[in-house]
Amino acid sequence: MLKPHHPIRTQRLTLRPFTPADLDPLHAFQSLPEVARYLYWEPRDLEQVRQALETKITQSALLEEGQALALAVELTATGELIGDAVLFWHSRLHRSGEIGYLFHPDHHGRGYATEAAQALLELGFDGLDLHRITGRLDGRNTASARVLERAGMRREAHLVENEMVKGEWTDEVIYAILQREWRARR
Repeated sequence: MLKPHHPIRTQRLTLRPFTPADLDPLHAFQSLPEVARYLYWEPRDLEQVRQALETKITQSALLEEGQALALAVELTATGELIGDAVLFWHSRLHRSGEIGYLFHPDHHGRGYATEAAQALLELGFDGLDLHRITGRLDGRNTASARVLERAGMRREAHLVENEMVKGEWTDEVIYAILQREWRARR
């Protein structure tokens, strides 16, 4: 069980639960084609973002396996919402989880996604005592692969044309790190 103390602060970021006030800034990047390019969904209109946000607002703790912890990512210096981070708790028995993140393109290339990913790994390993955490991505998304590598994860699998996404076969790449590896890196 994980009920994080909010907000979670990193060097430059604040990770916190989503609120209804996040609708417009969340829509500002979830509506962009370049953001949705490698995701299962198309760019979202305001109503679709509203529905997704309603779900995110309820995802503020991990009480049992199968749940997700959704966190809004702000620049601490300005309070601007720049991203969306998530930690999934897949299995209590196997102590496994997964991380994910999504950032406004205006903030790409500055290390924010890596910083948020490292905060998610810390939550999973130290807060939930997970044994293994993965990150999955579209094989074409090389920028996201670099984020996971910088966060300390290793590439474990490249599944060729294993999913039909938006009408085309896509590859999936899986990264992972074990708790003992994470602790050794710190």
